[in-house]
Amino acid sequence: MTEPRKELDRDWLCRRIVEGAGDAVLFADREGIIRFWNAGASAMFGWSAVEAIGNSMDLIIPERLRGRHWGGWDVVMKSGVTRYGRDLLAVPASRKDGAPLSIEFTIQLVWDDAGTVVGASAILRDVTERWTRDRDMRKRLAEMETKLRAKG
Repeated sequence: MTEPRKELDRDWLCRRIVEGAGDAVLFADREGIIRFWNAGASAMFGWSAVEAIGNSMDLIIPERLRGRHWGGWDVVMKSGVTRYGRDLLAVPASRKDGAPLSIEFTIQLVWDDAGTVVGASAILRDVTERWTRDRDMRKRLAEMETKLRAKG
């Protein structure tokens, strides 16, 4: 059994936290190529780190949304400004097996020492179950309102 560390090395600790997080954590460079992919991302999206790293984020972006995504990505990479550093972005995503997901995430732009954006990291959570439950509840509520109006 190894002895507990008396002083935790900050880099070691950060690596352990990020790599083992249940939420997906990824980093993509300015061109949208995945450069970091944690175990949470593998569990959520079905792609291993070996499969994802070096590939485009198109792996997880539904085809119908890619144009919109890349248009926004280019603006953020050029301007260095995103409102999603604090505000959650909720969007559809895709798993390796093609199954749809609903995800929420925040973005952190990553800058080099010269002040140039080198890419963006994101912490993502699968909210598919909640989104489906809320959608079904809205549908039932709309049906009940329709019935009430028909009676009244």
